[in-house]
Amino acid sequence: MSRVLGQAAEVVDRALVSAMQLRNKSERARAEALPHDERIRLLEVVAEAYRSGHGDPGVFFPSPPPIAPRSSFVRALGARRPPRGELAGVYDLAWESRYEPFDAGVRDKYHSRTPNRTAHARVYLAGPPRPAIVLVHGYMGGQWALEERQWPIGWFFKRGLDVVVPVLPFHARRGDGGPPWLPSSDPRVTNEGFRQAMHDIRGLVGWLRARGAPAVGAMGMSLGGYTSSLLATVERELAFVAPMIPLASVADFARDQGRLGEGAGAEAQHAALERANWVVSPLARPLLVPTERTVVLAAASDRITPLAHAERIGAHFGVPVTTFSGGHLLQVGRGDAFRAVGRMLEAAGIMSRRPE
Repeated sequence: MSRVLGQAAEVVDRALVSAMQLRNKSERARAEALPHDERIRLLEVVAEAYRSGHGDPGVFFPSPPPIAPRSSFVRALGARRPPRGELAGVYDLAWESRYEPFDAGVRDKYHSRTPNRTAHARVYLAGPPRPAIVLVHGYMGGQWALEERQWPIGWFFKRGLDVVVPVLPFHARRGDGGPPWLPSSDPRVTNEGFRQAMHDIRGLVGWLRARGAPAVGAMGMSLGGYTSSLLATVERELAFVAPMIPLASVADFARDQGRLGEGAGAEAQHAALERANWVVSPLARPLLVPTERTVVLAAASDRITPLAHAERIGAHFGVPVTTFSGGHLLQVGRGDAFRAVGRMLEAAGIMSRRPE
């Protein structure tokens, strides 16, 4: 049965990859139409433009200013709506993302998509501040109906955690209805997109801390696994991190999907793309979260971000990879993955063993 379910998970994952490739066909075609030498040259230009951002996270990822989000009541989490002025229940937050690109040469292109200038998050708050977990969605995610089914929000909430689900740049309400622009065929936009994600999520972490949360950590799936891993190398206030089925390298994904060609040319393009995006790689800086509060989770039959991605992140962070059954989408053993996170948080005294 385990083998059959694993094979089914692989089929579902491959179908998603095909759909993603078809959806992004026109953008890919423009990028991949360039001759090999021209692609290498342009990637090296990008790498040079971001070279000064390497090293100290404070240089490329400065602390964002405090945010003052507008809150819109969605529904109560108990029998009654909370008193006026008390944040208890489910709320949608929105605030201006005062992000400016690092590379001035891409500024106009980056800001051309107006919805991305407003940051969004849905929060699940008990009222009095509690520890909080930030759940970061994957590629093409960020729709509330989807995320409330994707994550065990009630399970975390009942065990003492407030829950926050931010929307990544260019996704859902921050997009224009087309394929999300993160990651992009333009590596500059990819760099700026992950940099903006750090800017906005760190602003949200600061807001949670300012309202009294004693600890704030993050968990992310797929593209969100990459983002949460990057956050753990940038944000010193992060209490824990749990990347699940994470992407570890945009260049690795492009190579594995055959987008870089074959042979020596493909290897050269892979190396050049890795250098171009290295400034936002979760492998480029040390982990800032204690290893006992870090868990990396992988699906055994994942064919979108295979086990090798989680292993790269686990090796860099110095923690073993916890593997569960199923694939990227058909996560048969996902309960085991969330229980592993629960055990880590219980041991740290952040999450209760029993529902409150």
